[in-house]
Amino acid sequence: MITKIKLWWKFEGRYYHRDLIQGIKNLWRWFPVIRKDRNWDHAYIYQILEHKLKLQANQLEKIDLYVGCSRDVEIMRTCVKLMERVREGYYDGEPHDYHDSEFWFESIKERPTYSTMESRVLSENMEEYFNKYPRIYKKVVSKEISVFNIDKETDLMERNKLIGMNIGHYNQERAKRILFKILENNIEKWWY
Repeated sequence: MITKIKLWWKFEGRYYHRDLIQGIKNLWRWFPVIRKDRNWDHAYIYQILEHKLKLQANQLEKIDLYVGCSRDVEIMRTCVKLMERVREGYYDGEPHDYHDSEFWFESIKERPTYSTMESRVLSENMEEYFNKYPRIYKKVVSKEISVFNIDKETDLMERNKLIGMNIGHYNQERAKRILFKILENNIEKWWY
């Protein structure tokens, strides 16, 4: 028993105060994230991963212990940026920046207490968006990529809107794939 106590003191006990202080610092750093955490949406998982990578990138940048550390920090910050974009649906919403729409509510005649939301595209500049992603545009037009079906009968503005939504959705999925591929290839070497 005395030998066990001596071994514990030699390898763990005398460092206990440092572990306690580090634990308190961790609680302080993580409190804002954990306080907002919920168990029902993928966005909260991304927020936790973002926070962890930010802390780890800051630590690696601060100590700069090994050759290539700055590159690892750069990759971590890229992952954080991708996580933010995936969490917020950046690429899904990007096509909406290229057209102006008007929205309004109309009452339903059969049920006066209910209403429907209607919309109308006022102007659009989807050609600029399509020029931003020419290869993906070609895939969408050739129906190689198609989440939102495009009928031949739809008018030009509606067709462009659907093409833009397909491009945005494809880019959103691609950002997720790239993010997790980067993590898969690098996460085990991010330590000091």
